Amino acid sequence: MYHSKIAGLGFYVPSNVVTNDDLSKIMETNDEWIQERTGIKERRHIIKGEDTTTTMGVKAAEIAIERAGIAKEDIDFVVFATLSPDYYFPGPGVLVQRDLGLKTVGAIDIRNQCSGFVYGLSVADQYIKTGMYKNVLVIGSEVHSSGLDMTTRGRGVSVIFGDGAGAAILSREEDLTKGILSTHLHSEGQHAEELSLIAPGMGGRWVNDILADNDPNDESYFPYMNGQFVFKNAVVRFAEVINEGLQANNLEVSDIDMLIPHQANLRISQFIQNKFKLNDDQVYNNIQKYGNTTAASIPIALTEAWEQGKIKSGDTVVLAAFGSGFTWASAIIKW
Repeated sequence: MYHSKIAGLGFYVPSNVVTNDDLSKIMETNDEWIQERTGIKERRHIIKGEDTTTTMGVKAAEIAIERAGIAKEDIDFVVFATLSPDYYFPGPGVLVQRDLGLKTVGAIDIRNQCSGFVYGLSVADQYIKTGMYKNVLVIGSEVHSSGLDMTTRGRGVSVIFGDGAGAAILSREEDLTKGILSTHLHSEGQHAEELSLIAPGMGGRWVNDILADNDPNDESYFPYMNGQFVFKNAVVRFAEVINEGLQANNLEVSDIDMLIPHQANLRISQFIQNKFKLNDDQVYNNIQKYGNTTAASIPIALTEAWEQGKIKSGDTVVLAAFGSGFTWASAIIKW
């Protein structure tokens, strides 16, 4: 039995910065309203033709591979977490395998939205623990901007989300006191429609239905979010899954050196920080700059925190996420 360690990290965000003031020019909103409710000041949107979910994932992966000190040929498996694939099928995992020029390794796609990256880490961790693979590439990447209702009608959702990608190389670790100590995954599908994008989907409205109706008021192909309901569930599930991870490893809250929460809403992160009585040096947030990048948010924040020297050897790092599904997850890592 082995542990898996994060051997390399990387992230990529588009160069196109979209501020709250920029959004106020195309919808009825303002900087104060957005910051008060979400903490977001700006986000990144792709320039169409320059970036996609896959290409951003590839750029983040190339940085992670270099930092891990391995060759592309050393990668045994690809795990790609996203809700915004380039195509309905195939998924972006195989496109990354192609675009990175990897050997014909396996590639899978994770569809767990905001908790997707932690779910992806869990999958990679199990492959490494069993000895099946030595180096696994895990990517979280999202393009939200192309699918948002960028009008006043959609402002409750569209001001929140941004584009970007993060990646990690998980490698074999023989010291069982280091690396990923445990992961914890949950779902509660009874609330699936409270944060969802219904169409196009085979179970309801598919492309031919949308085209046939040609209804400009059809909102089924834009994201829907019951914001207050999501917030109330998020703060409960975040706390539960963090505590679950600590208890599984006989750790106390005081043992947390760095908490990287999914960047859903700064108010959620602040609520959790206050609940656990963590100081500002124990929690990393960057939603102010990037918005909610769903599966990409944790690897982007984790990479930035590591780059800034906020995560050091021997630190206990906690990753936690909650989102659409409802799904939630945590990972406890000894750096």
